[in-house]
Amino acid sequence: MDLLHRAHTVHRAHFEPSTIQCSKLLSIKTGGCPEDCSYCSQSARYDSELSASKMMEVQRVLDEARKAKAAGATRYCMGAAWRSPKARDMPGVLAMVRGVKDMGLETCMTLGMLTDDQAAQLRDAGLDYYNHNIDTSERYYSEVITSRTFADRLNTLDRVRAAGINVCSGGIIGMGETADDRIDMLRTLAELEEPPESVPINMLMPMKGTPMADMAPLDPIEMVRTIATARILMPQAYVRLSAGRSEMSDELQAMCFFAGANSIFVGDTLLTADNPDEDKDALLFNKLNLKRAEVMEAAAACQKTMQDRAQEQAA
Repeated sequence: MDLLHRAHTVHRAHFEPSTIQCSKLLSIKTGGCPEDCSYCSQSARYDSELSASKMMEVQRVLDEARKAKAAGATRYCMGAAWRSPKARDMPGVLAMVRGVKDMGLETCMTLGMLTDDQAAQLRDAGLDYYNHNIDTSERYYSEVITSRTFADRLNTLDRVRAAGINVCSGGIIGMGETADDRIDMLRTLAELEEPPESVPINMLMPMKGTPMADMAPLDPIEMVRTIATARILMPQAYVRLSAGRSEMSDELQAMCFFAGANSIFVGDTLLTADNPDEDKDALLFNKLNLKRAEVMEAAAACQKTMQDRAQEQAA
């Protein structure tokens, strides 16, 4: 109870507590990934029965973005199942960023590891956020992924930050890690030279065919604890209640919002995992007297966060 009280007090000091930022996530290239992330059905190493696809056409992505905006999303997130993008992939990716940006939506991409030049190209196209989760603690990381290192993850975040793009980075809980691992994951993010502006907290969705397909369900209260701790450690960040919401009761989601979560993904799919449909979210928001952030409101809040950080650094 003390943790919830402190987290909610911190949340109210930095955000309007009844406003939730809504993002929409689209897989622009699904499956066939060479990485061995043990939780991911998109890895080519596992028999998940997920067929690999080519990158979507730009116009189709933009059509989906218009639907997302009409449904109330203020940020449009695009993800590709790559270890890192190839040079031939970048023109289409950059066209997507420019097109979504022109609609007045915030833009976010998750494409794997980046070079300095690729980060600069994304910045110049107008990318607002780059998502690259660290997934778990440095100690537990090798139990989850061996095809890239924890340092690789941090190096990508450094490149994104150096390019002047907002950082979106969080992790997944319920993968067999300890409470100390969850704390260490959040401390790693909070102790970056500049903490992420957006912190997605995912609850493992066991996917058929992956090494974590039979993982035991997480105690739901651990999700609340993690959200609350993230809010206290990163008071100015959007803390996103991400994967796993389809398995959460209304009461659990309410506790997470009280603990400081103020962002969700909308739509019935998150890459390859289920998500609550729009009608269910509308009912939940009505029950809790929550409202969706407007596009301009979300952009203004993001700008204020950046200004606050700049003033703190100057002081």
